[in-house]
Amino acid sequence: MARELSVRCCIAGGGPAGMMLGFLLARAGCEVAVLEKHGDFLRDFRGDTIHPSTLELMAELGLLEEFLRRPHDKVEELAGDVGGERVVLADFRRVPTRCKFVAFMPQWDFLDFVSRHARALRVFHQEMRAEAHELVLEKDKVVGLRARTQSGELLVRADLVVAADGRHSTLRERAGLEIEVLGAPMDVLWMRLPREPSDPNETFGHLEPGAMFVMLNRREYWQCAYVIPKGSYEEVRAHGLDKFRENIAGMSPFLAGRVGELRGWDDVKLLTVAVDRLRRWWRPGLLCIGDAAHAMSPIGGVGINLAIQDAVAAANILAAPLVARALRDEHLAAVQRRREFPTRVTQALQIAVQNRVISRVLAKRGGRLQVPLFMRLLQRFPALRAIPARLIGVGVRPEHVSAKA
Repeated sequence: MARELSVRCCIAGGGPAGMMLGFLLARAGCEVAVLEKHGDFLRDFRGDTIHPSTLELMAELGLLEEFLRRPHDKVEELAGDVGGERVVLADFRRVPTRCKFVAFMPQWDFLDFVSRHARALRVFHQEMRAEAHELVLEKDKVVGLRARTQSGELLVRADLVVAADGRHSTLRERAGLEIEVLGAPMDVLWMRLPREPSDPNETFGHLEPGAMFVMLNRREYWQCAYVIPKGSYEEVRAHGLDKFRENIAGMSPFLAGRVGELRGWDDVKLLTVAVDRLRRWWRPGLLCIGDAAHAMSPIGGVGINLAIQDAVAAANILAAPLVARALRDEHLAAVQRRREFPTRVTQALQIAVQNRVISRVLAKRGGRLQVPLFMRLLQRFPALRAIPARLIGVGVRPEHVSAKA
């Protein structure tokens, strides 16, 4: 027989959106369960950027000082190499927040921190190795979900089910919600390469005709992203691993002696980039947030920021009616109204960068890559760097914690 659990809110997915929403709802006195299909948070190739807006939320929760005691790196500028010329794209020292930097911290540390504080609340339940696979319906209303666990089937009954299970959301598919696909011209190959003390400290990107390469400083190693035209992974593989290593070393010559660490294609992971959003984020008894509601491009690393902002808005709007058992459809619609505008604006900006910069860079063959006009303006007028810094680090219409503890 299936094990049963009854809560006010059940969240599928223990990523940034799901874990933050679970913590905020439990903090407001709402009994909540978060189901995570993995046994821990230790997974590579996840967004590790903690934006100034998220650090601001930590301050509002009284947790900033404790949070920043965890190992992290501060990035005050976002810079890149365009055709051999160094350009500064964003200056986070100009954002209107307490912390004027992006903190690079492994996402598992961030999730562990939020989870630990949530588990200290008696109304918070966390189920690991619990994979939600089906919705429970009564008269076309979602009243719970079914999940597979190590100990067998789990049936969770809830006033609200939240799908925070990522861009390939099972619950979104089961709910039959319509997706609007916006498209992306590129995919990303992720890999890890050793880092030496003499290497540059900053996180940066390289743009050359036909190629883009981003390097994220992880202290002991470089997390690298090699950007390729959409659907060209098999073509890259057909040219051989030696050619791939040669291309990397050509853009970052100091890695030439280390690209041999890529011993096979198993050391290279394909991230299929998608930009899409739901036309409607909810149906009676169900709400989608984070990547389940809107898959973002990796441009700017803002996906985690949007997901956390969704969680805060949802908690602000839903905590009181959930506690009072007075949740109505209009509350779910209010979450979408609150977050749809920032999502649309951010995706529009990402698509503009994709079409006007990335597509042109990847399509160019030979010659010298010219620095785009807007990048030249950022170099000539440093004050303008506050604009991309705000869009990346704070976002459009940032949220603040209002749900009472």
